[in-house]
Amino acid sequence: MMTTPGRWCVVRGVRTQAPRTTPGVPPKEEMAAYKKTLRSLALNDERFVDKVLGMGRDTVDISRLDQKTHALVRLGAALAIDAAPSSYQSTIDMALAAGASIDEVVGTLIAVAPTVGLARVVSAAPELALALGYDLDAAFEAPEGEEQ
Repeated sequence: MMTTPGRWCVVRGVRTQAPRTTPGVPPKEEMAAYKKTLRSLALNDERFVDKVLGMGRDTVDISRLDQKTHALVRLGAALAIDAAPSSYQSTIDMALAAGASIDEVVGTLIAVAPTVGLARVVSAAPELALALGYDLDAAFEAPEGEEQ
């Protein structure tokens, strides 16, 4: 007796065809691209790594992210590693130029909070604020109701 590939449906008692696509899993041609990328990174392929991680080069195209998402992800990474304030400034400038709102920039700090921890968020908040042109020290010193 030959069985058809697929899943056994408990409710109907029959074998069903496997779905052609799985949510969140790209089609085979896209899958090949991400497998090649991961393989190249895992093998430390010098040409590929230089192309992706080369200093001073933009990685928007190779990341397959839109410019705004790319900039916000980079900001999240900068926040996670306690980057220099100048890194925040340049990354925020890129995000804003790509169409991100100030709320999305601040939202990135909130999004990474569970991963980086409260201490890192508290430490990064004044630096992020300053990069956005908001001086928290001056705001804290201003009389009540006269926030800058």
